[in-house]
Amino acid sequence: MNLAALSPQWLAIVLTVLLLAAAVEDAVRLRIANIVVLLVLAGAVLAAFLTGPQLSLWQNGAVFIVLLLLGTPMFAAGKLGGGDVKLLAALGLWFDLKGALWMMVAVALAGGVLALLVLAVRSFNWSDDARKRIILLRPGGGIPYGVAIAAGGLIAMGFQRI
Repeated sequence: MNLAALSPQWLAIVLTVLLLAAAVEDAVRLRIANIVVLLVLAGAVLAAFLTGPQLSLWQNGAVFIVLLLLGTPMFAAGKLGGGDVKLLAALGLWFDLKGALWMMVAVALAGGVLALLVLAVRSFNWSDDARKRIILLRPGGGIPYGVAIAAGGLIAMGFQRI
């Protein structure tokens, strides 16, 4: 069941605020608080409860498990942060198989744009002080992929709710 499309408007707004909070925190600190991830997950459970039990909810659970199983080795290899993996899996709980496919396409595209933007910003001649203070400017530093996850999730949710 596509909870992102079927949930009440107020719950979609809550999810939007949570994703924006995760994106901002990741952009500033390269961290995503567990409480934000737990609230995204709890929101999906609440959305499932409010829309009523459906047999098709197995798809949402499968998306959650698959994203967690694929993300864990990526975290272990240093390709994704732990908060990114948890946020992506919790967000996946909002989508059925078809919706998750669109979400992942949107996340991948947003991630590509984000990587290009970060590389472009880092290429400027910043002062050493600026590079010390702003994590995003550090050469070889991480890319806040939570921004791409949030953007992709919001894009997919927006298209589903139209």
